[in-house]
Amino acid sequence: MESLNQDALFLWLVSDHSPRFERQGQVFERYQESATPAGVSRLRIIYQDTLAQAAISALIAALPSSDVIGIAHIERQVGLHCIELALVNMPSQAQLAAFPQSLAELHVLHVDLPRLNHPGLLVMDMDSTAIQIECIDELAAMAGVGERVAAITERAMQGELDFEQSLRQRVAQLKGADASIITTLCDNLPLMPGLEPMLLELKSHGWRLVVASGGFTPFVGHLKQLLSLDAAFANELVITDGKLAGEVTGKVVDAQFKADVVKRCSEQWDIPKGQRVAIGDGANDIPMVMAADFGIAFHAKPKLVAAADANIRHLDLRVLPYLLQI
Repeated sequence: MESLNQDALFLWLVSDHSPRFERQGQVFERYQESATPAGVSRLRIIYQDTLAQAAISALIAALPSSDVIGIAHIERQVGLHCIELALVNMPSQAQLAAFPQSLAELHVLHVDLPRLNHPGLLVMDMDSTAIQIECIDELAAMAGVGERVAAITERAMQGELDFEQSLRQRVAQLKGADASIITTLCDNLPLMPGLEPMLLELKSHGWRLVVASGGFTPFVGHLKQLLSLDAAFANELVITDGKLAGEVTGKVVDAQFKADVVKRCSEQWDIPKGQRVAIGDGANDIPMVMAADFGIAFHAKPKLVAAADANIRHLDLRVLPYLLQI
């Protein structure tokens, strides 16, 4: 991990194991992540570049010294940096809003977090969460009907259309397209930045990893194999004589289906309450993140942000392990 040596406070956290540090009248008591002081509020700050330390230090310096109970250095194996403040009172909304959001993720922790070092379950959306694209939009572009399908997709993501209806409308636009476009797209799926190190971190602690997607089975099957996932669910396209029929078959993987995946998979693998996490980006993911014990919005639409327990705004999927606790 990159040395955090650009600020005295961060240097003390990482390199000096003494229990106390004093700076400009503020006294910081070190605590371990596994021993968070009782009855305090927690602010977890996650960042990528040590250049963010100056802004973080300024935020901390603006806090009343009596509010700061302690500070912890949170370590993961994914290449980001993280500290946690135990506070009597949280910074005001104005203070948090004034922080340059592109430099770091600031997460006020209101709930008991799932434990990273205990087996758990992560259920992920696929399009714009596990991968960088919306597969149906890409298929539509390859089939020459991109604009029509993208308009329907956006309305569905904003929660303005019933998902099953919008899915069938979009798939109908693909009728007659050569099925080879599916293979072409599978071979070029762009993984979301941070996905692979995030999954490796969870796997190292015995977590089960699942994709539940309103997309299509060839793509989730490709991801399941590529990433060694435990299960994958999606819709099945009808293909006749090497052409897309413009239809899906079987039960539609809609918002409720995705929520049911959380319940079914946790029962299948005996995942205890408190250890079920879901992450997505659109309104169709709301039931899924609410069915989980801890729901995460990722670069998400406003309706999902409002429903989720945590919101990853700017950084990549490597943030997720820092939203869990040890």
